[in-house]
Amino acid sequence: MSAVADETGEAVGRVLGTADATPLSFWTAVAPGSYLQLDDVVVTRRDLPGREPVTIAGVVTQVRARHEGAQFDSDVFAIADGTLPALVQEAAEITTTRVDPELYVPPSPGAVVRRATGDLRAAALHFDRMEKRVPMGTGRDGLPAFLNADFLDGSRGAHVSISGISGVATKTSFATFLLYSVFRSGVLGGEAINAKALIFNVKGEDLLFLDHPNARLDDDTTRRYAELGLPATPFPDVRVYAPPRAKDSSGAPDVSSRLTGIDSFYWTLAEFCEARLLPYVFADADDERQQYTMVVHAVTAHLARHAQPADGGISVDGIRLGSYPDLVDFVVARLTDEETRGTWAGSAVNTGTVNAFARRLIASKKDLARLIRGDLAERRPHAINTAESAQVTVVDLHNLPDRAQRFVVGVTLKTEFERKEKAGTAKPLLFVVLDELNKYAPREGSSPIKEVLLDIAERGRSLGVILIGAQQTASEVERRIVTNSAIRVVGRLDPAEASRPEYGFLPPAQRQRVLLAKPGTMFVSQPDIPVPLCVEFPFPAWATRPSEAGQAPSATLRSIVQSADPFAVVGGRSEDEIPF
Repeated sequence: MSAVADETGEAVGRVLGTADATPLSFWTAVAPGSYLQLDDVVVTRRDLPGREPVTIAGVVTQVRARHEGAQFDSDVFAIADGTLPALVQEAAEITTTRVDPELYVPPSPGAVVRRATGDLRAAALHFDRMEKRVPMGTGRDGLPAFLNADFLDGSRGAHVSISGISGVATKTSFATFLLYSVFRSGVLGGEAINAKALIFNVKGEDLLFLDHPNARLDDDTTRRYAELGLPATPFPDVRVYAPPRAKDSSGAPDVSSRLTGIDSFYWTLAEFCEARLLPYVFADADDERQQYTMVVHAVTAHLARHAQPADGGISVDGIRLGSYPDLVDFVVARLTDEETRGTWAGSAVNTGTVNAFARRLIASKKDLARLIRGDLAERRPHAINTAESAQVTVVDLHNLPDRAQRFVVGVTLKTEFERKEKAGTAKPLLFVVLDELNKYAPREGSSPIKEVLLDIAERGRSLGVILIGAQQTASEVERRIVTNSAIRVVGRLDPAEASRPEYGFLPPAQRQRVLLAKPGTMFVSQPDIPVPLCVEFPFPAWATRPSEAGQAPSATLRSIVQSADPFAVVGGRSEDEIPF
C-alpha cells in the first residue's frame, strides 16, 4: 500500500487528540464542509524517525455529532436561536483494516485523514492481495466489493453461512447471485465449465426459472452488472427436477408454472433397499439414543441382503412388493410376528421398541409413496446426478411435506457426497445451496441428514463440495457447521437473534444496523478483511418468480431437450415442435 496517503485523496479530517488512538482503532474529527458515513474507507500516515512512513487504513464503524460549548441539554435551543455560541463537531470511529509496513503504531493526533480511492481503497480492503476476486456487490461508496475466491473454492477455506429474517433478508437471492458471480466472473478459469451447483428449492416455485431472463430488468440494473464485470443474463445451463404428482401413475412432475426442461425424480424400491435409504425416512433429528433406531438399522441391513428386483418392484422372502406402502405393511407384519421378529430386528428388541418403529414407519406411507416407486422402474433416468446434469441442478421440494423434504435432501446429499468421495478429487467443484439449514442440522439432537451435512462442512473442502447454507437463526444451527464456514453473511436480523454470540464478528454498530437492513443489503465477513463489509447486490437478472419469467434462450431450451429423454414431451410438444 502506497505511503503517500497524505498527498492523494480528499482530506476529510484529522486524527482526534481528545480520544485514545490505538494501532487498531482511532477517532477522526471531520473537517467543516466534509462528511464521513458508515463504511467509508479512509487512510492516514504516521511518520517515524529513521524509518519509512507507516500508512494506516481503516473503515468507518461509527459516526457521532455534538455541540462543543454546550453544558446542559437545554442549551441546544439557545444554540439553535443563536443566543449561545457553540460549534457543531462530527467525529468518526475508524477500525483499522491494514497497516503497511506492518509496524503497529497509533496514528498521530492531528494527522490528516483522507478518503481512500482507487488503489488505496483496494489496498485498504485487501482487494489487491486477492488473486481470485468474486464480485459480491457494491459498497456504500458505490464501488465494487469483492470476495476472495480462495476462501470459497476450498483453496484456503470453504463454505458460506447466510443468516437473516425470512422474506426480508433476501438470503436465497444473495446465494444465487454469489453462485452466478462465481460461474460468470472468470475466477474459476477453465474449471468453470465443469463446476456444478445443486440448489434445493423449498419455497414456492421461485427458483424454477433461473434460466429465464427477468422481465423487470432495466438499464440501471444492467449497468450495475457491467460495473461488477458481469453480464446481466440468466443462468445459461439449468435443469429442474420435481417430485411426481401424488397418486399419478404417469410420474408427471408436480409443478404448475414451468412446463419445459423439467424432470421427475424418484427412487425405485430396489434402489431404496440396495442403497440402505431407510434411515432417511427417520431423518427428523430425533436423538439417536432412542432405542427404535436399533430396529431401523437392523431392518435396513435385512432389506439390503434379501430384497431382489422383481417386475418393477422387489421380492423379499419370496413375496413381491410393488409399492412403498406394500413394503411398509410387509415390514411391520414381519416385526409384529413373534416368529420373524428376531430375524428382522434381533432377539433383544422388545415389543415397545418395535411398536415405536412401526408407528413412525406407517406414518411415512402417505408422505413417501410418490417418491419411492415400484411402478416407474422402466421410465427414463430419474435419479438426481449433478455429474450428468446441467451446470445448475434445481431440486424442487416445495410441494412435499416435511418428512419427504428431509428424505430427499438427506438422500441426495448422501449420494452426491459419496460420488465425490469415490472420485477422490476436488475438481470439478460442487456448490450446494440449502435453505432452512436450522431444520436439517439443528444444534440439538442427531439425524442422518445432520451427519451428512457435518461431513460436508468438515471434509467437503478437500473433496470440492462447497456448502452455501442459509438459515433464519445461526444460533440454532450445529456449531461445527457454522464455525467451518469461512464466509459469513448477515442480512436483516431479529433483535434477539442479533444479540447472540454467533454474531460476535459484527462490530457493535453493525449489530444495530442489521436490525434496519433493507432487502438487498448484506454484511459479509471474510478472513482477509478484519471488518465485515456492507454490500448491496444488484436485482437478479434471472426470473425469481413465474410472473417475472421471460422467454428462456433457445440455446438453453435446446440443451435441456437434448440432455433429456428424446421421446419426452416438452411443454406438451415434442422437440420437433419447439420453435427455435
